[in-house]
Amino acid sequence: MKHFSIFLKWRVAPIALGVAFTLSFDLLWAQDMPAHPLSVEELVRQVLAGNPELEFYRAEIAAARAGRKSAASWENPEISAELGSKKVWDRSGSALGDGSAWSVALAQPFEWPGRLALRKAIANQQIEIAELGLQQFQAALATRARSLGYAVLAARQKADAAQEVAARYRALLEVVVQREPAGVTPLLEQRILEASAITLSRRATDAEREVQAALLELNQLRGRPASASLRLTGTLVVATNLPALDELLAVAATNNFEVRTKQVELAQQGFQVRLARNERYPRVTLSPYYSEEKAADQERVLGLGLSFPLPLWNRNQGNIEAAGAREQQADAALRVIQREVERAITDHALALEIKLAEMARWRPGAEAQLREAAELADRHYRLGAVPVTTYLEMQTQYLDALEALLATRREALDHRQQLELLVGRPLHSVLAR
Repeated sequence: MKHFSIFLKWRVAPIALGVAFTLSFDLLWAQDMPAHPLSVEELVRQVLAGNPELEFYRAEIAAARAGRKSAASWENPEISAELGSKKVWDRSGSALGDGSAWSVALAQPFEWPGRLALRKAIANQQIEIAELGLQQFQAALATRARSLGYAVLAARQKADAAQEVAARYRALLEVVVQREPAGVTPLLEQRILEASAITLSRRATDAEREVQAALLELNQLRGRPASASLRLTGTLVVATNLPALDELLAVAATNNFEVRTKQVELAQQGFQVRLARNERYPRVTLSPYYSEEKAADQERVLGLGLSFPLPLWNRNQGNIEAAGAREQQADAALRVIQREVERAITDHALALEIKLAEMARWRPGAEAQLREAAELADRHYRLGAVPVTTYLEMQTQYLDALEALLATRREALDHRQQLELLVGRPLHSVLAR
């Protein structure tokens, strides 16, 4: 209706002016409109689509592919030319003639058989390492986005609960202040309520700050301005389908990104050792040439030259030993990362089991029951049926219990996210094996 009224107001103006006003109003209205609420998974998709750091890893893949092109290329041939003058004398010293002399040669080096294939294999391993780096970063990015999304949902629920109780205190204070204090006890109760209201306001402010900090980081991960509007919707739901520990370890042995990277690096070092051994043999250079001389007579020469270094003093033994040592280092690094991944998976799996067992002991609807109890205490305190200590204790315990419930769910979700990152696959796909 705002658009329509503005268009009618300017109906006598030129059409272009009316369109310009309508478009400008659309833009202003769009800026004032709140952001469409996103689920956590929609947020993850936005982060994976807009994170600017992904370009670094894509460029790394492009550089590795360019390196493969260089590794697969032959050396350029080398052309050489000579130009001079030739003069011929007989034994008595009499000049027989003079003329020009020139030659041209083309030299093409050829690698020892198998060397080019080894360089290609090393370059292919480098491409695979770069691709694994991108996949690992995407998985870690999704894990971080989900963790921040869950933090926003939990902090928002804590802030709403704290604001609800603080508003209850303020409403009660408005009633208590209007009463004439009859003795010390009502006055002290009033001061207790005022102090509790201040404490709750601080609690709500801290929760709001936690929400803001998470939203700022999420906007950074999405590649958006820090002040961009972002709203999340959903609840903290923890899946209880946890695979057995030995299944998690078996899947991680072939799917963990760090393990796969170390395996590729070990294979790459194996090719480096073979390449160093291959480089003991010299490369061969073929040089077809042509020369022509004109002096007392005319002479033309067409031939083929062959050259290669003699491996007498340098058998590339130092490079072979160095490559072998680096291969041993890569093998040791692989075994170390396998143990670290095994320890991390075991730690997160056991922690998640503890959290799930703790959540299983909760009564169904515990949050709603605690909230109803807090409201019940408020109503009965107004009627004088409960003392101020019971009233305050109920409000505080409601908030403390809510924070404990949310913290347990968040920790369980974080452990589950870390397990999926370590395993390299969603946990439900591990169960489906």
